[in-house]
Amino acid sequence: MNTKESIANDELLMIANQLIQDHEAYIDGMRANSVEERGGVLIFKGEYFLDDNGLPTEKTTAVFNMFKYLAHQLSPKFTLGK
Repeated sequence: MNTKESIANDELLMIANQLIQDHEAYIDGMRANSVEERGGVLIFKGEYFLDDNGLPTEKTTAVFNMFKYLAHQLSPKFTLGK
């Protein structure tokens, strides 16, 4: 049986942001500012690099993909502690 480690939000964000910085697709300023859990999946949020009109830029896709990467990497290992 695979059990997940319970972890505090701030500790998980530290791990997530280190993964972001170490990733080859890292963009300066990219970071996760919050995390929540829904149905066992960790959902990371942060700045999406929208333009002045609130529309996506090419950086927006990179950030979305990074947050998706974090969910795939960290959801099987961790659950948010109370």
